[in-house]
Amino acid sequence: MSLDRYAVLRIPDYRSFQIFRFLLTLGLQIQVVVVGWHVYALTHDPLALGLTGLAEAIPAIGFSIYGGYVADRHSRKRITIWSIIVMALAALMLCYLSTTTGWFAAYGAWPIYATIFLGGIPHGFLTPAATSFGTQLVPKHLYANAATWNSTTWQTAAIIGPAIGGVMYGFAGVTASYASVAVLLVAALFAIARVQAPHNQNQLRGEPVIESVKAGFRFVFSTPLLLSAISLDLFAVLFGGAVSLLPVFASDVLHVGPEAYGMMRAAPSIGAVLMAGILIARPIGNNFGKSLLFSVAGFGVAIIVFGLSRNFYLSVAMLVLSGALDNVSVVARFTILQSLTPDSMRGRVSAINSMFIGSSNEIGGFESGLAAKLMGLVPSVVFGGLMTIGVVLGTAMLVPQLGRMKKSDIVHAEV
Repeated sequence: MSLDRYAVLRIPDYRSFQIFRFLLTLGLQIQVVVVGWHVYALTHDPLALGLTGLAEAIPAIGFSIYGGYVADRHSRKRITIWSIIVMALAALMLCYLSTTTGWFAAYGAWPIYATIFLGGIPHGFLTPAATSFGTQLVPKHLYANAATWNSTTWQTAAIIGPAIGGVMYGFAGVTASYASVAVLLVAALFAIARVQAPHNQNQLRGEPVIESVKAGFRFVFSTPLLLSAISLDLFAVLFGGAVSLLPVFASDVLHVGPEAYGMMRAAPSIGAVLMAGILIARPIGNNFGKSLLFSVAGFGVAIIVFGLSRNFYLSVAMLVLSGALDNVSVVARFTILQSLTPDSMRGRVSAINSMFIGSSNEIGGFESGLAAKLMGLVPSVVFGGLMTIGVVLGTAMLVPQLGRMKKSDIVHAEV
């Protein structure tokens, strides 16, 4: 029986859910680009770029575990809707701040950090709720297919978003760019409203928050394949987070403007979409573990070459390659996460994954900014790439069963 590459797209609710994810991601990617260039234009300090990531990571981490508990107890669709409403209000606040710079003379970039912090709170609820909600829409045997299409949707928006953000910032200005984010988030609300909300299976009833959270952590730490896959990406993203420094590379190393910066910001997603196309046609084989390890190690190599490059086209090529290799690990990790997790615990496990992986992007950005401040821009990026390779070698030695992991073992696992 031949594999139906478009199987999940034949599910109407799943198609509407992907439209929602596309619009949401498009808006947030535009915001990332605009905030990065806006803050650097105001401060000319790479550490300030790291602080923007930290401002979002702190509330995302702080609320994600409770958000996972709420996602397993209440309507995941309703949680998603309210989270987006708050994020849209934060985008409008950034739009307001961009209309004047008088506050910057008095408070520096702190009003922007405060707004990003407030906008980061709903992230702690959105990620576990939306991830678990989307998984409920597809049967288990299509999880790997859904993982590839999830990545394709996200990365396509991540290509278009930075390009639009860079062009809009350069030609329409910062205020119009922030306003477009709010419009896209509102459009995402209409898309998610069309999706039918299936009931959470084995929904939590009356279990105390602390005990529920402990159960989620116990499950993750007692499942070696799940824990090692999450941990591998955690440290790889933490040390290989050079993307947050792209405004500095664009302005001070490669000497290009915001339009070219938008291209650089989109480059990893271009690579990810190209890889997603390959994975749709030729899914990851049975050697899931080896594919995961080699892809993360290759990501580290690409980051090193990017850090050493002084040619714009070579830099973009390395960013494309890093995105392609990273997408292999994303698909593998999502398949492991959803296949090994029972529905009644998906919100909490997705929250733990978000805390480990999603927030590590922001913390990795802070680490990159701090390292650039202390070590210099290029040495900090090369160091991050070397540390990523070291993490892969360490994981392979400490958790040898990860390298032996087979796709058949996880997809057909009973949960």
